[in-house]
Amino acid sequence: MCGGITAALGIATAKRADGGPQPLLLAGYQAGRIASYAIAGLLFGGTLGAVVDWLDIEAVRRALRVLAALALAIGALVAFGSLRDPGSGIGKRLWPKLAPLGRRFLPVTSLPRAFGFGMIWGWMPCGIVYTMLMIAGLQLDAAESAATMATFGLGTAPAMLATALGAQRFLGYAARPAARRAAGAALLAAAALTLAGPWLAGYAPAMAHWLPFDCAPTAH
Repeated sequence: MCGGITAALGIATAKRADGGPQPLLLAGYQAGRIASYAIAGLLFGGTLGAVVDWLDIEAVRRALRVLAALALAIGALVAFGSLRDPGSGIGKRLWPKLAPLGRRFLPVTSLPRAFGFGMIWGWMPCGIVYTMLMIAGLQLDAAESAATMATFGLGTAPAMLATALGAQRFLGYAARPAARRAAGAALLAAAALTLAGPWLAGYAPAMAHWLPFDCAPTAH
């Protein structure tokens, strides 16, 4: 969905004198989209973290760790193409309320308008955005959740810009099955580490320096 929207924006955005797209405006869309991702991570991660700190129950922390591992595993299945993004249902309910705001920035003829439209666009149910938001939020920290979502946005920006600029060859490389399998494998590995974290910390305390754990290590 995002790819089609990006291509459409590349066509609809104000053009240069030679008729080509304006890269600055296209970059403005991406900056706004990434900013909205970071804000979503900040709000969701901060709220969830505050609730868990208030409860401060070890069982709750362990349950959330399992949910985080499950969210990562779901992200892996989406990357493999075995599952549709389950988080998109949230965005589909939210988007109709935000779409009228986006129309206020049309036509996109300046960088502030492109940035504003990009911020609205960031809440659209594209790709695995809302699944990533669940993964980011389960870090239980506003700053880390915001950073995770911003990193996700930066990682998808090259493909989005290539779509808008018509760089189909680049997109062909990014869409290859091998690239999707690599992304899925990385997410599966992260899910395994997340789930086994407290037990790994119990057997190898030095790992806590590299992989911080919210749960108390299991004695061995």
